[in-house]
Amino acid sequence: MTRQRATAIGFIAVLLWSFLALFTVGSAPVPPLQLNAICFGIGGSLGLIWTHFSGGLDQLRKIRWTVYAFGTLGIFGYHALYFSALRLAPAAEAGLIAYLWPLLIVLFSGLLPGERLRRGHLLGGVLGFAGAALIILGGGANFSPENLPGFALAIACALTWSSYSILSRRLGSVPTASFAVFCLASALLSFGLHLSLETTQWPTTQLGWLSVLALGLGPVGAAFYVWDIGVKQGDIQLLGTSSYAAPLLSTVVLILAGVTEPSWSLGAAALLITGGAVIAARANT
Repeated sequence: MTRQRATAIGFIAVLLWSFLALFTVGSAPVPPLQLNAICFGIGGSLGLIWTHFSGGLDQLRKIRWTVYAFGTLGIFGYHALYFSALRLAPAAEAGLIAYLWPLLIVLFSGLLPGERLRRGHLLGGVLGFAGAALIILGGGANFSPENLPGFALAIACALTWSSYSILSRRLGSVPTASFAVFCLASALLSFGLHLSLETTQWPTTQLGWLSVLALGLGPVGAAFYVWDIGVKQGDIQLLGTSSYAAPLLSTVVLILAGVTEPSWSLGAAALLITGGAVIAARANT
């Protein structure tokens, strides 16, 4: 596989993630943990099939259980918080706050041994958090005190994935095949918690079922595998930069689908969060 082709494959993940909010909205009224279980069951099964045909099943036996536990908690926590946030707050606003994670990764990486925070990191951080504040403090057209729990979960979501991404560096190189196990373990964990904490609800329309299936096949399934191919065999710097477009693309998708009404404040928040991440990332170059 050429580097250019691998980069193009990796970019598919960014496009899939831009539909995460739309499909999550479409999957209502399925509760978050049940949705987690279904989507990761689909994504994990897809991963096992991919791993089988790529000859990677033998790799699974060589991976330490601590890696499996850490990876499972990371993807389980992020998506459970994300789905919960979008059930309790408007999709575009909550999704933008959750997409603070690329900026937080850059900021947290500056605190690692041998690294330091530069002026660009701080400027990017100020811009990104200004975008989140514009939403939380009432700039968004859909602001309501009732949405604050959803916004809080979105912040926790961003903190969870950024912390997971930084801490995962301590685990060393992990084969792509491991994501199949992460997904299936997350599905089992989500299913157990769902039975204890939630009331089972299924999609009430054909569109709802299609949204759940699309989530499992795309943003919560294939995206993990194509992204891993891209960052390992493609241009990781180009992919890293392109990932910062995800919050902007996600907002555009919601507006085009008629889920979210366009507004100046929403557009400003999207540009602040996306621009802040780009500026912070460029400070590393």
